[in-house]
Amino acid sequence: MANTDREPQSLDDLAAEADTIEAEAAARDAAPESGSDDAAPDALAIVTAERDEMRDRFMRALADAENTRKRADRDRREAENYGGSRLARDLLPVYDNLRRALDSIAEDQRDAQKALIDGIDLTMRELLNVFSKHGVQRIAPEPGEKFDPQTHQAMFEAPVPGTKAGEIIQVMTEGFWLHDRLLRPAQVGVSSTPAS
Repeated sequence: MANTDREPQSLDDLAAEADTIEAEAAARDAAPESGSDDAAPDALAIVTAERDEMRDRFMRALADAENTRKRADRDRREAENYGGSRLARDLLPVYDNLRRALDSIAEDQRDAQKALIDGIDLTMRELLNVFSKHGVQRIAPEPGEKFDPQTHQAMFEAPVPGTKAGEIIQVMTEGFWLHDRLLRPAQVGVSSTPAS
């Protein structure tokens, strides 16, 4: 509404005033208001995107932590079960020597050397008990058994009458398992008698 108390203005003044009002309105429309409806959806989209990114990063970090825990548990179990494999492998020659000592005693010497033989036998049994306590089991093949490349190592082949090819004919050293891993294969001789 025009002020009626004022003097009439010229057309140039009115045009200038209209331009000023129009410029102010355009400036008001161009400047975003702090509570405008257009700005709110943009800010909400930004916050939502940041939240989704943070949730994704959190879930990845949680998965990494769980994988690390599982890996540490597996490593700990393997260290418990197989950490002593080097020591066990170093004790196998002790077992072999005790076995050879007992096997080399002739029957006529058994009565004369009874105390010595009993001492060797008790030492051998104690060693086997310690092995058993720590998950070390013997592989003791017998002559006539079928050769198994998973647990036996063929040291030689020989044609022996009355045997079939692939049968064990002699056991040189026993093998050992450490839990479910082969610590040392049994060393054997294998028949090479051809099938008739």
